[in-house]
Amino acid sequence: MPEVWTTPHRANPVDAEVALPGSKSLTARALVLAALSDGPSRLVRPLRARDTELMAAGLRALGVGVTDEGADWLVEPAPLRGPAEVDAGLAGTVLRFLPPVAALADGPVRLDGDPRLRERPNAGLLAALRDLGVAVDDGGRGRAPFTVHGRGGVRGGPVTVDASESSQIVSGLLLAAARFDDGIDLALAGGVPSMPHVDMTVTTLREHGVDVAATGRGWRVSPGPVAAVDRVLEPDLSNAAPFLAAALVTGGRVTVRDWPTETTQPGAQLDRLLTAMGAAVERTADGLRVTGGASIAPLVADLGEVGELTPVLAALCALAGGPSRLTGIGHLRGHETDRLQALDEVLTAVGARVEQLPDGLGITPGPRRAARVDSYADHRMVHAAAVLGLAIPGVEVTGPGAVTKTLPDFRERWAGLLGTPAEVGR
Repeated sequence: MPEVWTTPHRANPVDAEVALPGSKSLTARALVLAALSDGPSRLVRPLRARDTELMAAGLRALGVGVTDEGADWLVEPAPLRGPAEVDAGLAGTVLRFLPPVAALADGPVRLDGDPRLRERPNAGLLAALRDLGVAVDDGGRGRAPFTVHGRGGVRGGPVTVDASESSQIVSGLLLAAARFDDGIDLALAGGVPSMPHVDMTVTTLREHGVDVAATGRGWRVSPGPVAAVDRVLEPDLSNAAPFLAAALVTGGRVTVRDWPTETTQPGAQLDRLLTAMGAAVERTADGLRVTGGASIAPLVADLGEVGELTPVLAALCALAGGPSRLTGIGHLRGHETDRLQALDEVLTAVGARVEQLPDGLGITPGPRRAARVDSYADHRMVHAAAVLGLAIPGVEVTGPGAVTKTLPDFRERWAGLLGTPAEVGR
């Protein structure tokens, strides 16, 4: 029998503080750069979840030392080697960050993962690697599984990249580029979704002493060493979304502790977006505090830069006081699931009317009803169901274990937020 989680209903305002583990996006970048650096380094408070554990395991398969020391990771670079097998699970970061690293290895590296991973687009990255002189065998699919035939180095130089389906394609190439013989002069063939994630990559590279320059067409990375850096990881601001949303749904107050004053995480835009939906948002000595009002305002917004926040925001829209329109998110069809189709099905099940747009969703609240919905093996869809369940008694979600991808103890933390015993499913 599939596991089913009955999401908690909350009739009274919540009042809670929440502490969250490190950012998945920053942990993934820190692992890759530590593996390519000129000496050992320590990652303090990294996210320990399926995606980041798979990244660490993939680097170990290539010969890098990644060892546990309490809650920290110690990373010791070593000559990259093949043959190797990399399991990417359902992690887009592993799918797109490790192939350029594998190209630096001496020997073949095969990458595969969950069945859904084989549907996630990756043609832009594999084509760019070929243009840089790397042999890649993918059977013409442009998707996993594929084998990167590393030769101990990559020529590098100018390359034009189609990253319209994922900004991770750009980040993957930039992260490894300083180790290419000629660096990289990356030009974009079109637009890039989730640009804040590319900004995050560029900032992190500079913190490791890598020379990165923006050009009129993209970015140029000079060849050279990657400095080892001991790094303390910020809390994951995207994982904060459902907890802060609880304040709006219940008319309560939630504080996420240790909210950074400056960050490249897209989740930092939650303050602006939740304010637009009627919340009072303030920075305190403890973190970011969100207080809900008497109702939730509808949202009309381009979420192209913050697509990962869409499921929780869409759940709020289904509970709002009028129609909402979320655009700029056509690329979400290629995420862990087709998130636009999944959100259509989930929000319709609980009573909303949903229109799928070419690049987004129109959401009109309707009479609310209990429903059993699917997680689609997508952690963000579990978060959305949890938010809906606060306002709608009887919302159940199958496959809630998908939350292990980025926040394994999400349900326990959710119960702690609400002050209720953790019901982890049946």
